[in-house]
Amino acid sequence: MRTHAVAMHMSDGLVNGTTSLLFGAVALIALAIAVTRARADLDDRTAPMAGLVTAFVFAVQMINFPILPGASGHLLGGALVAILVGPWVGMICIAIVLVVQCLLFADGGLTALGMNITNMAVIGVFTGFLVALALRRLAVRSRGGLIVTAFVAAFLNTVVASLGFVLEYAIGGAGGASLGTVLVLMVGLHALIGIGEGVITAATVGAVAAIRPDLVYLLRGAPGSALARRSGVEAGGGVA
Repeated sequence: MRTHAVAMHMSDGLVNGTTSLLFGAVALIALAIAVTRARADLDDRTAPMAGLVTAFVFAVQMINFPILPGASGHLLGGALVAILVGPWVGMICIAIVLVVQCLLFADGGLTALGMNITNMAVIGVFTGFLVALALRRLAVRSRGGLIVTAFVAAFLNTVVASLGFVLEYAIGGAGGASLGTVLVLMVGLHALIGIGEGVITAATVGAVAAIRPDLVYLLRGAPGSALARRSGVEAGGGVA
């Protein structure tokens, strides 16, 4: 079985209609707030980066990596977008990816779209951002500290996002499996997926920071940051 088909990209019929409508409303409210708050974060650096990040997450999510025999995973992208463009813009980026995947590629059910957005674009992005924010003092010291921060944030955002599905299944599960089985399966598999998520996120964030640290949202305005000082010197260098 493919992990994303069973887990994070939820299909139709795993929960009842009432639960689907409930989390559809949660997703709509969260996105409305994100659109309002994202305006303050969008500037001449964030806007182009948001487009690039959205395209990158979309492309990488189409590639699965094996985690166990018969099980595979892919990037969720919550911590990645939160670190690079912030939580509000990042939420919109992931939501766009999920909508396109659902409508054009049937990746995730239409009735489950609200739950998928809630899990990956809301819970995933904000978990990644809050973890990265908690580790910001480490991240601003050096590129190595930023890479460690990105890995930890990505790992935890993957596991916590999987708990969103467990909550939704607990409220209105219609898949026939027991809640205990779903909990163990989701957390266990996504702990493994989180390792791959962490590696991809750390490598991507590290690559951006090596060239243009001023484009990394998490580093902006960080006092005493070696990377922030470097970004001030190199900001005029342009982006290849």
